Amino acid sequence: MRALKIMPRPAAVACVLALLAACAPAEPASVRRPGTTTTSSPSTPVKPKATRHGPPGEQPRAGEVRPVERAGGLPPVISSIPTRRKVVFLTIDDGWEQDPGFVEQVRDRRIPITAFAMRDAVEAKGTPDPAGGPGKYVGAGKWGYFRQLRSAGVAIENHTLTHPNLRLLSQDAQRREICGSSQVIRKELGARPTLFRPPFGNYNTGTLRAAKSCGIDAVLLWTATVQPGGKIAYQVPDKRLRPGDILLLHFRPNLARDFRILVDKIERRGFELGNLQAYLAAMAVDR
Repeated sequence: MRALKIMPRPAAVACVLALLAACAPAEPASVRRPGTTTTSSPSTPVKPKATRHGPPGEQPRAGEVRPVERAGGLPPVISSIPTRRKVVFLTIDDGWEQDPGFVEQVRDRRIPITAFAMRDAVEAKGTPDPAGGPGKYVGAGKWGYFRQLRSAGVAIENHTLTHPNLRLLSQDAQRREICGSSQVIRKELGARPTLFRPPFGNYNTGTLRAAKSCGIDAVLLWTATVQPGGKIAYQVPDKRLRPGDILLLHFRPNLARDFRILVDKIERRGFELGNLQAYLAAMAVDR
């Protein structure tokens, strides 16, 4: 007699297959089969990169700087910031060479810098400073360029209308240069300057009185200048950066290249870039 052939039920087959799958060794997490992709584990979410908000540059710490004194109620003359912290401050004068690459660096790297605009340079009236070679972007954007700088976080301050030697002018003539510049900047950019840089660093008591009458809170000088190629020209015997230094640049040819070299050099030497406006506020310079 032939033996009966019993066919397995579908449910039983499924059960056996499930048991076999459960007993199979797990595939190591590091093994990836061809044609498959890996995904992050839900238990270890990827943290987003931190985004820094607020004004660019380093802010003063509590008690880091001492107050500045006013002589006879006139604006103080400041050449450096009184701090022991390894922080320096960038400023730039005139406005001849309006290099778009400079704006990009300031915006993208959030670099703190204060610009002292001179009307004739911004509007390309006259002959630009020949240092650095022939310009490529002289007056390319005029006040529109400075609006871009302002949008990138740059404070636009006063550097006169025509860049004269103020010591050779009467107080009234100095006032016309300073107040006239503030009026133009307010008209073009919507804000009145409160800082002033005298051309060539030349000033006298008449300059300070004229500046005060024009709403200026402080006169800013410098401790080192930046030459073509990003080279720093020091005004101290040891030829090195010091905490609180104020560096002076100009809107010259190859500005974007030289600015990149300068910033990298400062950072390699272990210095931070400070927010000048915040430090002046901490020094109790009315802003």
